[in-house]
Amino acid sequence: QVQLVESGGGSVQAGGSLKLSCAASGGTFDWCEMAWYRQAPGKERQWVSSISPLGTTTYVDSVKGRFTISRDSAKKIAYLQMHSLKTEDTAVYYCAACGKYWGQGTQVTVSS
Repeated sequence: QVQLVESGGGSVQAGGSLKLSCAASGGTFDWCEMAWYRQAPGKERQWVSSISPLGTTTYVDSVKGRFTISRDSAKKIAYLQMHSLKTEDTAVYYCAACGKYWGQGTQVTVSS
């Protein structure tokens, strides 16, 4: 049974940093794209960033230069390093794998 478990969320002040982790189990993810999404209160889920099996990364414009996605295939973990956080980054952040598996989400709250 495939399982994705996010961790690393929390509350920070604007300008701060957080690093999210997504631990995968129950499957083989070496050839899967890993991605991060987020959903703010009252808004639709938004794609944030993806990393291909070969390490190609893409980002939504609003986080470029501030967020970095990475993966450790041996450990089956994907990361999202977030710097210079803004209040508008407040959301529940979800990890996704292979375009079809989802984690339960981790809350990120950025205060001014």
